[in-house]
Amino acid sequence: MSRDARWKALLELLVERGRLDVEEAAGELAVSAATIRRDFDRLAEQQMLVRTRGGAVVHGVSYELPLRYKTARHASEKQRVAKAVADLVAPGEAVGLTGGTTTTEVARALAVRGDLASGSPALTVVTNALNIANELAVRPQFKIVLTGGVARAQSYELVGPLADGVLGQITLDVAVLGVVAFDAVHGAAAHDEAEAAVNRLLCERAERVIVAADSSKLGRRAFARICTAERVDTLVTDTGADPEAVGRFEEAGLRVVLA
Repeated sequence: MSRDARWKALLELLVERGRLDVEEAAGELAVSAATIRRDFDRLAEQQMLVRTRGGAVVHGVSYELPLRYKTARHASEKQRVAKAVADLVAPGEAVGLTGGTTTTEVARALAVRGDLASGSPALTVVTNALNIANELAVRPQFKIVLTGGVARAQSYELVGPLADGVLGQITLDVAVLGVVAFDAVHGAAAHDEAEAAVNRLLCERAERVIVAADSSKLGRRAFARICTAERVDTLVTDTGADPEAVGRFEEAGLRVVLA
């Protein structure tokens, strides 16, 4: 296993469990304890974790794993969700895409849709995510609008008043939100308040709002609210979603699509 792959696996385990000791991590990844100690030390230097005696812990309850370290967790679910979301977009529409792993998959699903292979433009995509703009900019049939702002290293998203200035001048047919948490009572949320603020503006400029979230995000809460559940028109999630959670969203008036 390469160092990068090992670091990704370590960080995902740490986010999932909150705490890891050296021996436990060594057993999980089938490497030596000395290797794990060195990995923990290097990741601590980059402020990716907090070193403890015999192991490591996450920074706190609002800890966010940077996008570049997220691997294929729930990958198949996210790809199914993304295709279902892409199918809800009509040719010629103006689509807002927030950052995140699921919305990145939505962008990829839109890029391979045969009926969006031509047009002038076939689709207008407005995004504050640098990686999404980079992937779609090579598609000449898509008009790509990138908001201004300051880049967040964790998510490749542009945030702040410069982004606000662009979004205040446009209207969207649909906004597709990637979220870290979505609850029928507490709404859609992100870890970072600046990121949530830009995502909220995308919602306000859109005629309809779609939340694209694998089932692990449902029923959870996070620090910064993006919008209420009532502001969302459609939730697209995977078939692993808890039926009770799905029922609560439907009671709140959302259309729920299981992919």
